Amino acid sequence: MREPIIKIKNLKKTFLQESGPLMAIENVNLDIFEKEFVCILGPSGCGKSTLLNILARLDGQYEGHVEVGGSLLNETKIQMGYVFQDPRLLPWLTLDQNLHFVLNCLRIDKESANGKVRTSLEWVGLRGFEKSFPYQLSGGMQQRASIARALCIDPDILLMDEPFSGLDEITARALRKELMKIWQETGKSVVFVTHNWFEASYLADRILIMKQRPGNIIKEVPVFIDRPRSYEDPRVFEFSSHLVKEFLSLIGEDLLS
Repeated sequence: MREPIIKIKNLKKTFLQESGPLMAIENVNLDIFEKEFVCILGPSGCGKSTLLNILARLDGQYEGHVEVGGSLLNETKIQMGYVFQDPRLLPWLTLDQNLHFVLNCLRIDKESANGKVRTSLEWVGLRGFEKSFPYQLSGGMQQRASIARALCIDPDILLMDEPFSGLDEITARALRKELMKIWQETGKSVVFVTHNWFEASYLADRILIMKQRPGNIIKEVPVFIDRPRSYEDPRVFEFSSHLVKEFLSLIGEDLLS
């Protein structure tokens, strides 16, 4: 029996506010396995980003048990890359300098760092833009750069928080295809947050549906569609149609805002 690379039991997160405690997520339990692409689907405000922030160790104040790579979260040696909803590139640095900035934390030699930057930019189709500043790149190119930044540290796990939600659909489709290609070539484990059921149907091996606050996982939906997948594949559209009906029946249409 294979062991999960991520194991979460009874996770709970409460934010302290002036008006009193606000419980963001409660009783979250999930396992994610190596080389698996898992989408977390839920309405706005259900705690999807909170869950990713905890996994990324950006928020260490929580209750429950979180293991990554067989060790407690704060002790794990597993590398995790994070792609935010916004690119969050440093505007005063060129594209290659933005990637080198995160590699500096790993204290690797210059030749190895240069190789990782080149490889990451090739994966996302940005070779030739190394000396460009963020303002010189389109929104889609900036998001490609943020994916390259997450990949350049060679993470075992890639955390992605609605990375394409701010893009037009044509650009988002192109980047989803690019992400699928990268995932198949690298074998990373991916945890991808979204509220787009078609995106989840196209990308995921499994879809975890979260309910509104306090968020927890109320349904697991496996996606049995062969890869590589196509946008034109009627099975993806059909699965997405069934998924949205189930999603709405579980959370209610009035909670989608």
